[in-house]
Amino acid sequence: MRYFVTGATGFIGRRLVKALLARRGAVVHFLVRPGSQAKLAALYDYWGASRTRAVPVTGDLAARKLGLSPEALKALKGQVDTVYHLAAVYDLGADAESQVEVNVEGTRNLVEFAKAVDAGHLHHVSSIAAAGLYEGVFREDMFDEAEGLEHPYFMTKHESEKIVRQECKVPWTVYRPALVVGDSRTGEMDKVDGPYYFFKLIQRLRQILPPWLPSVGIEGGRINIVPVDYVVRCIDHLSHAKTTTSGRCYHLVDPQGYRVGDVLDIFSRAAHAPKMNLFVNAALLGFIPRGVKKSLMALAPVRRIRAAVMKDLGLPEDIFTFINFPTRYDRRELDAALKGSGIECPDLRDYAWRLWDYWERHLDPDLYIDRSLKGTVAGKVVLVTGGSSGIGLAAAHKFAEAGATTLICGRDPDKLDEACKEAQARGYAFVAYAVDIADLADCDRFTQLVIANHGGVDFLVNNAGRSIRRAIESSYDRFHDFERTMQLNYFGCLRVTMGLLPGMVQKRKGHVVNISSIGVLTNAPRFSAYVASKAALDAWTRCASSEFADQGVTFTTINMPLVRTPMIAPTQLYNNVPTLAPEEAADLIAQACIGKPVRIATRLGIAGELLHALLPRVAQIGMNTSFRMFPDSSAAKGSKGEKGDKHAKPQLSAEAVALQQLMRGIHF
Repeated sequence: MRYFVTGATGFIGRRLVKALLARRGAVVHFLVRPGSQAKLAALYDYWGASRTRAVPVTGDLAARKLGLSPEALKALKGQVDTVYHLAAVYDLGADAESQVEVNVEGTRNLVEFAKAVDAGHLHHVSSIAAAGLYEGVFREDMFDEAEGLEHPYFMTKHESEKIVRQECKVPWTVYRPALVVGDSRTGEMDKVDGPYYFFKLIQRLRQILPPWLPSVGIEGGRINIVPVDYVVRCIDHLSHAKTTTSGRCYHLVDPQGYRVGDVLDIFSRAAHAPKMNLFVNAALLGFIPRGVKKSLMALAPVRRIRAAVMKDLGLPEDIFTFINFPTRYDRRELDAALKGSGIECPDLRDYAWRLWDYWERHLDPDLYIDRSLKGTVAGKVVLVTGGSSGIGLAAAHKFAEAGATTLICGRDPDKLDEACKEAQARGYAFVAYAVDIADLADCDRFTQLVIANHGGVDFLVNNAGRSIRRAIESSYDRFHDFERTMQLNYFGCLRVTMGLLPGMVQKRKGHVVNISSIGVLTNAPRFSAYVASKAALDAWTRCASSEFADQGVTFTTINMPLVRTPMIAPTQLYNNVPTLAPEEAADLIAQACIGKPVRIATRLGIAGELLHALLPRVAQIGMNTSFRMFPDSSAAKGSKGEKGDKHAKPQLSAEAVALQQLMRGIHF
């Protein structure tokens, strides 16, 4: 047999060509566009055939008679027994113009070609979309009854089938596949389409909810799904059956069909996501007056929220048009033609896990996002305040290693020089600035210098800070404890941020990472000055995040747990408390720059916040108990050792000693 195939490089087409080439003595001519020759090597490997059996024909579906020269048409005349037309735009989100050009005009050009080469039979692969949004059961012998064809995809598939029915001068057969998904045996698929649009939503649910938690799904209308291997087997068998006659149409659909809610639940189970135990009928949305919907969508905030959610989940704009899909498909002609062939449509429940597994390994859009720190900051300007030691220095090393122009600042020129020498020894460089962030005038001088020398920054990490561990009763006559802490942790941080924000807004890009504390979530005793200053910064950041949400500037707050830095070294009690290494804290900062989340917090911090929100009295009792169990050191009381007596140790109660021993075995 001698065949001619359009769409041979497509998802269905290349599998059909492989099936045709498996037939003894088969020769397949296939249409390729100019400039697509580079794709042929992979196709020949997949088909396992030579160019003598799989013959490329260069042409253009958008041109009359496929753009073939008279000589090429003459060479093919009488040499084609069967034509398969699969080339089409199958994307719901494609623009109407391209769909008309390919689906409608392309089919007309193919029909002219089939006549010009005296083809024996034309097999046109249409779609159930040709029925539109028909209310009820659509039979295989129905065509003109189609309704609801306003969507470009439905309209063009209907019009292309009409061309075959009315203009084709050679015998023809039409196939209407349902929503085609991946191979039921391997899960292989080439794009996100149909039910795949909801996979990202299911994945998000799995990430935030345990699989045993019941969830709510959408009932919706019935949709029909078939795997690609089933479609290919049907077309291959029917097109070679001796009983095949001209003018037949076959619905290549699942005999059962599934409601939208059932499909979501099947894939949720396959993904080990929460199972949908309760379903809400999507038809209820139809009771909302169209005028109300239109009025809501006229509101800019509603449109922005909808657009952001749809973009985040990878859903096309008109996906909800098909939630209440009204059409079911009769396939009695197909059943009769397949009788005795052994070809049956697999149950979606049996192969859904293969589809999910393949999508998550190969098609998940997140796989193609560069989530490395290098991909995020390479070539960008990053400023780390307090970058001469501790967390700031560890973070600065990560940024410089990733290729960022890394600026660090601190009060001590000697420490800055030491940090720069360390960076140079590792094969990169820091740009160091001596500045006192607690001095607002010095902050202004510094930010103006950064703008003049570097044109502003792309990432700002506000890490410089001061911590004071002292009970309030020990600060009655030390009000400056609160003033100096607020001056650096809040006012200084804001001064630097606000000095650099205008440049970020002008470029409509920039990210600010504010290093806060776990104490803001747990309300730790003895840290009232420190926690209050960080809480003020957190509150400002929340307000700023809202104000700049539409200007390309984003913010992340890190409620940092205890880190082994010089800041906590004087308090030897922390030697018995689980802490992070500076490098681990730097990893959190890198994560903040890559993912740009609103907040990063540890499980311990979140647990403390929840305890204070749900059981505030219990939380207060727990914190008060710890306050009484761990008395102030002499330095905290303002007596000898305040200026650096590292050997002053608190005297612990028996309960405190027991708690220390317990905490040594706890890892967060």
